[in-house]
This record gives sequence, C-alpha cells and structure tokens, in this order.
Amino acid sequence: MSSLKINNLSLKQGNFSLSNISYEILNGEYCALMGKTGSGKSLMIKAISGFIPITNGEIYIKDKPVSELEPKLRNVGYVPQYSMLFQHLNVYNNIAFALKIKKWKKADINCEVCKFADMLDISHLLERNTYNLSGGERQKVALARALIKNPDILLLDEPLSALDEETRISMCEILKKLHANLKVATIHICHNTEEAKLVSNKILKLVDGQVIVA
Repeated sequence: MSSLKINNLSLKQGNFSLSNISYEILNGEYCALMGKTGSGKSLMIKAISGFIPITNGEIYIKDKPVSELEPKLRNVGYVPQYSMLFQHLNVYNNIAFALKIKKWKKADINCEVCKFADMLDISHLLERNTYNLSGGERQKVALARALIKNPDILLLDEPLSALDEETRISMCEILKKLHANLKVATIHICHNTEEAKLVSNKILKLVDGQVIVA
C-alpha cells in the first residue's frame, strides 16, 4: 500500500513549472529527495502539503485523493527548512498546537507532548522560549510538532542544511531512530549524499522535471 501517490502532477509558480510528474512512496519508506538547486523539490512538497495549488494531476495520500483538500485536512507533517516555530509560544505549546486545535483533553495532550519530547531529548526545553533555542533544538521542536499529529506522511524540506556538521550527523541518527519507531513514510529533501544515505532507505532524484530512483 502506498502512503503517497502522485499522478501526472503539474504545477507552476512564477516563471517556474513542473509537468507530468508521477511517483509513489510506499508505507514505511524513508525517501531522500535530491536534485539541483532550483529544480523544484521544495515546490513539489509544498504542493503535496497543500500550500500551493497544482494545475493538473492528482495527489493521493493513503489512497485518498487530496488535491482539493485544505492543508489541515491532508494529515501531512511538514517541517520547513528554517523550522518556522511560533515565536509567541513556548516549546511545549508549539508541540501541542495541533492537538489543541483538535480540542484534545489537556491530560491527553500532555501525555503526547511528553512522549515526543522524550523521544527527541527535549523534555528539558518544554518551558523555554523558542527564540532561545539552538538550530538543532529548533529542528527537534519542529519535528515533534509535525509528528504529534500522527501524520500519514512526513515532509522534511532540507531540515539539516543550517546545522553544523556534528549536529547534522546527530540529527541523522535521531531521524533514523524516529523512523524505526514510528514507521511514518517520509520525504527528506537534501543536497548531501552522505546525509541521504544515512537517513533513507530509498534515494530519489528530481532530474529534468522527473522523479527517478537513484
């Protein structure tokens, strides 16, 4: 069964466009998506998330057509390149945000927040303001915020690109452990071949507007 299926996807933003892209991500796959700068990788996962419209084709998540759905109805976990945490909320409330929107009970929210904070080793940061965090800590919070939704697919847009080498390697190990525990299908955009090999079980490349298996 596939977590994500793209059929003849076309999209356009400004003078840039992608046409007739088709590929599939199976349940439990962790796919690194590589390609030249400006090839459309980020644009594509924003389309999957619902943040930009498509001009043609269809997007299926867990065999459900989602092309016409709002982002909040697609059950996608999305982590942008620079985390985009809510600056007016502390770490706890950033992570809890999606569950509060769904009106979960306070005790259940607390249980889930503590679980993901423990998995990502950020329990000691829960009361911290987000602007006091390091780059690695910010990405951990963004991951927890995305994963607490129990998404059908996780989309990571160059999540480690702004980190120093030691932190990047450490985050690769964390991502591998998270995937082993949660089994959520993942697309991880990166430019580093070593990073791609460390985190993924499949490497995809966006070449001349088409997604191919490397």
